[in-house]
Amino acid sequence: MKYKSIQEGLFLKRPNRFIAEVEIGGQKEICHVKNTGRCKELLIPGAKVFVNQAEGARRTTKYDLVSVWKGSKLINMDSQAPNAVFGEYLRQGRFMEGITEIKTEAKYGSSRFDFYVEAGMRKAFIEVKGVTLEENDVAMFPDAPTERGVKHLKELTSCVFNGYEAYVVFVIQMQGTKWFTPNDKTHPEFGAALAAAKNAGVRAVAFDCKVSSDELTIDGSVPI
Repeated sequence: MKYKSIQEGLFLKRPNRFIAEVEIGGQKEICHVKNTGRCKELLIPGAKVFVNQAEGARRTTKYDLVSVWKGSKLINMDSQAPNAVFGEYLRQGRFMEGITEIKTEAKYGSSRFDFYVEAGMRKAFIEVKGVTLEENDVAMFPDAPTERGVKHLKELTSCVFNGYEAYVVFVIQMQGTKWFTPNDKTHPEFGAALAAAKNAGVRAVAFDCKVSSDELTIDGSVPI
């Protein structure tokens, strides 16, 4: 996926989870933060960031904050991007061959999964999780407790019991990670739910991404 109007800036502060103050071209601008997670290890005063000039007459902010440099890694922190890049990956036939149908926001039980896919006799539900947390080249999810994430894993297990394929896909929004692991320190219940789901037949996969100032694309698989 590509962003249309990228500019570089310096992160100043984050008054709340929805907005950030960013210096762009010598001027302080209020930017929408496209990620409501904590991101404390990313949004450090003075960090170099990239913002995208937003469209829409009803906007109250001119820019969206989409990526940030953490040392030598450029990390995309747009929470809408993982679904977009994985959708592209699906439609290119790189995840599953012979796809005949793709539905987004597919309802199952009391959940809505990001994708429902049919390929011949195969029918699959897929939930995508964006990953921005990294320590020592190890990617982790979640960066804050997520009861919604635990619920999704339990619902994916139900899909398997009812004859569907089920996947949880971790899209790591950076390049150069060694492996992915659930963040048991922050939310051990999610790690336990992931292990239980895998034991029940839910397939867990992780991909890292090529990240540039104006583009994000899936690169390759990463061990879990």
